[in-house]
Amino acid sequence: MRPWLRVTASLASLALAAWLVVALVPAVSGVAWTAVAEQLRAVGPGTALGLTALWLAGLWAYTYVLTGSLPGLRNTQAFSLNAAGSAVSNVLPLGGAAGVAVTAVMAASWGHSARAITTSALVSGLWNALSRAALPLLALAVQGAVVFGDGVLVAAVGAAAGLLLAVVALIRLRWVCRLLGGRAARFLLRLRRQTGEVVRAGWRRMTAGMLAYLLLQGVLLWWCLAAAGVHLGLGPTVAAFAVSRLLTLAVVTPGGVGVTENGTIALLVGLGTPAAPAVAGVLLFAFFTYLAEIPLGGAAWLTWSARRARSG
Repeated sequence: MRPWLRVTASLASLALAAWLVVALVPAVSGVAWTAVAEQLRAVGPGTALGLTALWLAGLWAYTYVLTGSLPGLRNTQAFSLNAAGSAVSNVLPLGGAAGVAVTAVMAASWGHSARAITTSALVSGLWNALSRAALPLLALAVQGAVVFGDGVLVAAVGAAAGLLLAVVALIRLRWVCRLLGGRAARFLLRLRRQTGEVVRAGWRRMTAGMLAYLLLQGVLLWWCLAAAGVHLGLGPTVAAFAVSRLLTLAVVTPGGVGVTENGTIALLVGLGTPAAPAVAGVLLFAFFTYLAEIPLGGAAWLTWSARRARSG
């Protein structure tokens, strides 16, 4: 894509995200921004500090997913990788690829080979996809299909089944290679072997890190809602968290912002949650999981760049 097209697409995507938040949130929730602002002003500095600590703890837990997928990577380096990649993904539409490119440059500067970085991106991406497919199934088990409706139930089961088939296809990649033959077959077989080695060595670390990360993020959502005056039980909290994480896959806006918030608010209001506190809690959660990641990632990138310049 040409530079001017990338800039135009980015500006259009950011404008859509702003419209989805500024104009559509009041329409979905049925409350004015003044009522939401009153709820947010009630959040004290002590609560904000605690939420920040919990958010950072979740990001640190995720470093174990990256260190498990990229042997030799330190947790501090993984924290910088995740922060910088997330910042890019949260600014650009379809920013996932750009985020991977940023992390690849940083990891390469620490001595990791292109082959190892590619394998890490594949494995960590698989762990993320599996966790996002598992969340709605967990929510359905805890809360029941009545909250979601049959359509979402079918979609969740379909997503899980599709990911399972993808895993099976990766394991049985020899069948595909026999059809392709030549250089492509050798590349896929080598990728399968490297992926298998990384998974066998690091699956425990990656799984523990992912579970801890999701748990801490779920608690962060619950606390954000509680700080805004919404006190949910386990089932509704898991349901709201599952919906919010699934909707981050919406690629029409950077990080799915706008789509994620409106979908989560609609679910909470449908569950009978007071609208103004629900909006305030969801937006507070979005502040940590979307907005705050941008300056954090920028700081991580600038720190890495400064250290690279000094070492060069």
